Parts: sequence; structure tokens; C-alpha cells
Amino acid sequence: MNQEIELKIIEMSEVESKEISWLWYPFIPYGKLTIIQGDPGDGKTTLVLNIAAALSKGEGLDNDMKPADPLHIIYQTAEDGLADTVKPRLEKAEADCSNIFVIDETDASLSMLDERIEKAIVEKKAKLLILDPIQAYLGGKMDMNRANEARDMTKHLGQVAERTGCAIVLIGHMNKNSGGKVAYRGMGSIDFFAVARSVLLVGRVKGQENRRAMVQIKNNLAERGHGKSFVLSDGVFCWQGNYDITEDELVGGFVPKSSKQEEAKEMLLSFSNINREVSASDIREKAQEKGISWRTMELVKKELGIQSKKINNAWYWILDSKYF
Repeated sequence: MNQEIELKIIEMSEVESKEISWLWYPFIPYGKLTIIQGDPGDGKTTLVLNIAAALSKGEGLDNDMKPADPLHIIYQTAEDGLADTVKPRLEKAEADCSNIFVIDETDASLSMLDERIEKAIVEKKAKLLILDPIQAYLGGKMDMNRANEARDMTKHLGQVAERTGCAIVLIGHMNKNSGGKVAYRGMGSIDFFAVARSVLLVGRVKGQENRRAMVQIKNNLAERGHGKSFVLSDGVFCWQGNYDITEDELVGGFVPKSSKQEEAKEMLLSFSNINREVSASDIREKAQEKGISWRTMELVKKELGIQSKKINNAWYWILDSKYF
């Protein structure tokens, strides 16, 4: 015989209204679950690590991610070694690692239902918790394809986010099914997608080897955000900002008509990874190969604030990393 559960009624007049607060408007809300999904190797973990690195210093990727102070972040990963992969990647992103924490799983593996998650958030006053990937934190007996089990896990984690005010980000791989809605390509039950208030898709932009795009495919709390992009060149992360591409274009391999100015910026970024000072003649020659006019190169130079100087009777562009 089931134990009788006491009936409790909530009167809406007694509920105090409050506004949603955002870690990154309109992509990552505080006190809610966000999913970032994409195919393996397409840059979702790199994006999240660079977000964590920026926030650990009290910085953001753009004007909609502007923490007042450096944030405490808990980053759990089951796919990469802390010492040989995660720490070097954070250092490369210039993170303040004293503000990034990991729950020790030496004695017992962590799961979404684990009480240590909430305890760690409260103890470290963390404002962002990252679980990478989702399926590694289900617990040994959980089946992410069963709706009732997935719902229980995500509901519990959502309540932890609500109680603590922490933004919780789950990183998920896409399955191999093609066609149909993007929502159904996430790993496991659709309930993961349903419980998350925001879902972001990260993928490669076809025809542009180094470019990745991020598209918001769900938002229950605000209008969907504009697509974004970033470039990975020789392991260097470079945030590019707004980018026009839809979820279907990103998943379907559509080749966007990238502007010549964007191509010019990518070209200059590649140059900057090799040499800080690049001759204007070399830049002109490379631009001609790519079909980019010199007028476009000068517009990009002015937009980025790139300085030039004369060295041995030849003009050079000074490609400091700050420009990118």
C-alpha cells in the first residue's frame, strides 16, 4: 500500500513574481537548465571552455555576457583528462583557474541526482555548472532513452538550478539520424530537450574550414537569439559574433554566402597566428588569390582598428591579437 501524500495547495496570490536573470542573454539563464549540443569534434566543448575562461576573469564574449565580477564555475568532464587536456586548454584561453572547480570523483562517480552537485554549488558560490557530456552523468542504472527516467533526472537538476540560482549547462552529442527536426537528434529522450529552457546547437559551417556557428533552437524565456560564430585556427579560439545561419542550414550542410569582409577577417587571423607584422604586399597578394578586393581589405582594417607602419621602405600591418 502506497503511503498517502499530504495535499498541499499553493495560492498564486502568494507567489512573488520575479524576472529571469541571465548569465548570457538570451542564451544562458541563471537558475535554469541549458543544453549545448552538436556532433563530436564540432567545437561545443571549446566554446564552453572559452566561455568559462572569460567568466572566470569577470569578462564575457560580447556585451550580453557581462558579469559584474569574476564568477566561480564548476566544470565536470568525463571525456578529457584534467591535467593533460582540460587545464592546458583553460590556460590557453587565459582562464583564472583559481575560480574554476571540479568535484572529485575518485571515490564515487557523479550523477545528475548526486547531492554533491548542490553542495558544491552552495559551498563554492558557483554561478555556472557544466556537465560534459550529458550521458556520462546519468548514473549506472539510468537509461536516458526512457522518458520517465530522463524526466526525473532533468527535473531534479532543474530544481537544483532554481534553488541555487546557478546556471546549469549540459553538453550533449547529436545522434546519427538525419532528417527530421533538430530537437530529435539530441542524444536520449526528448525530455532532456523539453525540460531545458534554452537549447543551443553548435556545428561546422560547410565551405569554411575553420568556422563554427552557434544557433539557438529553443528558448522558453525570451525571443531566440541571433546566430553566432567563432573561428578555430591552429587551436586558437576567436569569437566572431553575429552570424546569419539557420539551424536547418547548419545541420544540413548549407553553404552560406559569407561576405568578403568575413573572409578578409579570417585571412588576417590566419596571418596573425604566424607573424605579428605582415607586409601589405603579402596581404594584397593573398587577398587577390581569394577574390577579395583591396577596398574590402581596407574597410576591414579600419573596422578592426589595425595599425600599420613603414619598415625598410615597405608598409606592414600590425596584427595584434586584440584585433580579433
